[in-house]
Amino acid sequence: MNKPFIRFLVVETLILVAAVALLWLNAFSYQRRVLDPVTVNDYVQTAKKHWEDGGFAETTLSKAQILILGKDGEVLYQTDGKAFEGITSQASAIRKGMLCVSVTEGDLFLGTIVMPNPAKEDYAFFQRRLLSITAVTMILFALFHVAFLWYVDRNVVRPFRKMKEFAAQVAQGNLDEPLLMEKNHMFGLFTESFDLMREELRAAREREIALKIKEKELVASLSHDLRSPVTGIKVICELLEVKVEDAYTLGKITNIRHKTEEMNALLSDLLSAALDDLGELNVNCSEVTSDVLGRLVEEHDTKKKVVTGAVPGCILRIDQNRLSQVIGNVIGNSYKYANTEIEVSYEFQEHYLMMTIRDHGEGADPEELELLTNKFYRGKKQAADKEGSGLGLYISKEIMEKMGGQLLLSNEDGFIVNLLLPLA
Repeated sequence: MNKPFIRFLVVETLILVAAVALLWLNAFSYQRRVLDPVTVNDYVQTAKKHWEDGGFAETTLSKAQILILGKDGEVLYQTDGKAFEGITSQASAIRKGMLCVSVTEGDLFLGTIVMPNPAKEDYAFFQRRLLSITAVTMILFALFHVAFLWYVDRNVVRPFRKMKEFAAQVAQGNLDEPLLMEKNHMFGLFTESFDLMREELRAAREREIALKIKEKELVASLSHDLRSPVTGIKVICELLEVKVEDAYTLGKITNIRHKTEEMNALLSDLLSAALDDLGELNVNCSEVTSDVLGRLVEEHDTKKKVVTGAVPGCILRIDQNRLSQVIGNVIGNSYKYANTEIEVSYEFQEHYLMMTIRDHGEGADPEELELLTNKFYRGKKQAADKEGSGLGLYISKEIMEKMGGQLLLSNEDGFIVNLLLPLA
């Protein structure tokens, strides 16, 4: 326990002890007074002597609190009007707790002497003092509990609320804001432990990020280094295809060349994905004429299956090399999964030239269209019997967005890829 909390407990204990002590002192100080029978008898005898002449004021009765009523309830003498206010008969005096003594002469009832009951007065004083002590004690306890609630809110509830908010920030990944320590509340050690946990989590996250960066750099380096020998194999195969005349051997060489082309495309995708993760997938846009699109399509139409429409004349703001990579990925996918005629058409759409590439294959599952541009995702139909990495459309979408355009997928009598190319 910290010192402020101990002080609160000490103060509460002192208040409780003081209240109990005052109540005990008040209880033991109560003394009940009673009227002396001799004095009462003296009052009665004195009153009888002066009953006829009414000279009560000249007697010892004037020094006491006395009300003398006649036999019919009339007031014959009164020493204090406030004490006997509202008393008109013996019955009303009894109801107010007064002491009533009958004055008789033989069998003749003369009247009544009414006097305050000292025992009742002492009890009323005792009761008032008891209520006063109780009220003061309750007020002190109320003030103490208000102060205690404020203390609990400041030193218990608020620190817990801060730790709760801190835990939520940590859960959201915000590990840069420290949890400040406060010396006066009860959970300073917890606060320090929570902040140490935050620092350890941040250090662990930094180590994880650094490790991932190294992994991506390794993938990028290997992908780049592997492209050189793969390209060399492809060139040798192309040379052998020209010189070899044996049909069987030529078929094997052609098959090797096709495999090297697939490996080269895969390495290109891996390299682009790694560079994108590292933030190094650079796109350098410049203004070019739209006739470049025809040349890019022709460059990647190695199987001569593309039927292209006229390209509208306009100026585009694109990265020609990166767009070539996108078009190559799209046409390569159509070759691989549809192997049908491919139609390429163009139309203006607001600030874009929309290039539509359509094949006439089975298309993709409608539920998977939005997933096809996710990294490493391959459609169920496509993944069954075709090789691939699931990076082509992901890289293509990233490139299009970096150029300020879009890549949209749909199904309509085949698979459709719409490339929105920004106009200059």
